[in-house]
Amino acid sequence: MDLESKPLSGAAFLENGKILVKDGDYKSFLIQKGYGIKEGIFLVLSGEEALYLISEGRLRLFEGDHELTLKDATEKLIPIDPDVWIKFLIYRDLRDKGYVVCKGYGIGLNFLLYERGTYGEQPAKYLVIGVSEGKPVKIKDLIEIVRSSMYSDKELLLAVVDRRGEVVYYKLSQGFEELQSDE
Repeated sequence: MDLESKPLSGAAFLENGKILVKDGDYKSFLIQKGYGIKEGIFLVLSGEEALYLISEGRLRLFEGDHELTLKDATEKLIPIDPDVWIKFLIYRDLRDKGYVVCKGYGIGLNFLLYERGTYGEQPAKYLVIGVSEGKPVKIKDLIEIVRSSMYSDKELLLAVVDRRGEVVYYKLSQGFEELQSDE
């Protein structure tokens, strides 16, 4: 039986602030689809990945013997990552549009975004930076992120989550090339 014909759901465990997938078949399926980071014998999911999979009915998350609902999981994850809900909204929006989204690098709400059908074959084309409407962002941090995307040859998308939870994307490119030449 190949991975595509296996059930698309499995279990994970919230232990010491990490979300661990232990089942080998489910772990392999998730890795193939661009989820998680391998740590030893486990696959560690980010909070937003776990919330997305729970919301899609593809993950049962346990803390001890207790299964967590989406609401329970969110409440448990917010103390670990206060931005997990905003990350989830962006992550869900991109996954629902058919993209593979992986954890980015640097500061803030960063994701690497792969064009449809390119995950595992080509590097990520985009760096997605998430911000919440009304929450201040330091220009210094934005400049650092812009530089990082330029050095890594990735296009930069700014994902703004509004008060209703809707995500709007802005492509950041024009004018930022001058940041390099000004220094």
